[in-house]
Amino acid sequence: METYLMLLVMVILLGLWYVLGKKRRATAETHNADRYRALLAAHVGFYGNLNSAEQDRFVNETIRFLDRVTIEGVGTTVEDIDRVLVAASAIIPIFAFPGWSYPHLTNVILYPDTFNREFAFEGQDRNTLGMVGDGFMNGQMILSKKSLRAGFKNQQDRRNTGIHEFVHLLDKSDGSVDGIPEALLQQSYVLPWLKAMHTELKRIAQGKSDIDPYALTDEAEFFAVVSEYFFENPERMKERHATLYELLSQMFTPSGQLPPEQEDL
Repeated sequence: METYLMLLVMVILLGLWYVLGKKRRATAETHNADRYRALLAAHVGFYGNLNSAEQDRFVNETIRFLDRVTIEGVGTTVEDIDRVLVAASAIIPIFAFPGWSYPHLTNVILYPDTFNREFAFEGQDRNTLGMVGDGFMNGQMILSKKSLRAGFKNQQDRRNTGIHEFVHLLDKSDGSVDGIPEALLQQSYVLPWLKAMHTELKRIAQGKSDIDPYALTDEAEFFAVVSEYFFENPERMKERHATLYELLSQMFTPSGQLPPEQEDL
């Protein structure tokens, strides 16, 4: 009996070794680091501003993200450039926190263009560019492929749909999408952040700000919109919105409160 159990355990272990080894080989064959590096260099300004060691880590994080999250198209074909841009959108907001991941994200679904709240990408009332899933869609994100690509085409326009939606996901990591990212924001900065937010919301409403008026929707959208601005054109933000820039710098650097590592889903 003992011999039988030992043999059974050995068979199971050999099976696991084979499956895991096969998975590792498949991963190595699936990913082309040089291809990803070339696409990042050509399309992602944030990557281009990193030093060599940081670029290597960005490529590794791209592969890690693509291993963990399935990217699929509905009504459109998913190409390498789309996979890389989705991964870049995810990595940029958390790049200062090596090893962190979006623990509940399993799928990113690309639609060809805008869609509506019923997830239809044909017909009327299609004005949604991206959405973080909730309820039965929890763990999923939907992005317009056209808007995803456009966000990285002009890297000075302060708009990036991919980054916008992943910032929403970061905001959600404390349990609510409310524009107060407790995982990123030290407690002592919460009140200054709220004050700066509402001051700028008044300026936007009065037409005295260059921040996208979509930020007026609510506090969650304000946070996502100004984060796009921060990553797309930090020099301009620092010049025109110094207080917001400093607060966002506090969030998106290691001085923030994001846990150093969030591993398996």
